Amino acid sequence: MAQKPLTKAQLVTALAEKTGADKKTASLSLEALVEIVSDEVASGGAVTLPGLGKFYCRERPARTVRNPATNEAIQKPADRQAKVTIAKALKDRVNA
Repeated sequence: MAQKPLTKAQLVTALAEKTGADKKTASLSLEALVEIVSDEVASGGAVTLPGLGKFYCRERPARTVRNPATNEAIQKPADRQAKVTIAKALKDRVNA
């Protein structure tokens, strides 16, 4: 069974321990990083976090989808989707 993911509080604590900063500084740093990545991806850009991966926005064209319950075709408008490509370094570490 998979482990439960780290909560924000646990992540802030681990970040504070690794950097030697206090929890407030670590929390502010984490929030700033999330805001920077979110703003850049939302504006259509991309952010690469070395060793983790690349966060980017993908445009999806308008398309026809089918309702599986009624088999009715519905036109879905174009939209955008946030995507993540995992870095090779992280893949290698997970599979080591």
